[in-house]
Order: sequence, then structure tokens, then C-alpha cells
Amino acid sequence: MSDEAFVYDDDCGFCMWWADYFADRTALEMVAFSELSDDRLERLPNDYEECSHLLTDEEVFSCGAAIEQALARADVPPGAGDLFGFLRQFEDYERLREELYRAGADRRDVLGQFVSAESVGD
Repeated sequence: MSDEAFVYDDDCGFCMWWADYFADRTALEMVAFSELSDDRLERLPNDYEECSHLLTDEEVFSCGAAIEQALARADVPPGAGDLFGFLRQFEDYERLREELYRAGADRRDVLGQFVSAESVGD
């Protein structure tokens, strides 16, 4: 079991596709909303069901930051850690990252027609 966990919506085929993608490419533990333990749930924001999260021992990354962290761990694209570090230098990067996340999350029903999963890890 990893010390880091990616928390995702297991009622969403598009979300499960991403969780499966990260499960195949990282050491992150995949944790569905329906499987959250009380101690992990306490660490999440009250509106945790609004987006995905990445939990480490010290931090909780939510929404676009969670996807950024998961992509960096998956090294997608190659050199992602360096790329995201570079982008964080720019004032508008965080806003743009979160807007892109929200644009995808708000359209996950449509995006799920192209990539979707029924479960994670199968």
C-alpha cells in the first residue's frame, strides 16, 4: 500500500478511467469516494465530492492540483515534474490549471462517451 492516495468519484466512468490510468502508471493507492475511511475523509474539504484529490502524508491536493500531482508521478508528459515546476513560476498558471480542470469536470458526462471505465484495476 502506498503512503499516497488518489481519491476519485467511483460513480463517474470518466473519473474511474483516470484512476485506472494513474493506477497503471504510479504507485498511488486508488481510493474511491465510497471507500473513504473516516481518517481520510477528515482530511478532505467539506465539498470533497466536487473533484478528485491526492493525499500525501503532509498535504492534500484537490481538483487541478491533484491531477497535476498525479500526472507528475506518472511522468506524463515525460519530464512532467520539471514542466509543472516551470509553469508554477507564472502568475496565471494556477488559475488556468483549475479552469481547465473545471471545464473537464463539468463535461465528464460527454467526455465519458470517449473514455470511461466500469471499475478500477481490472
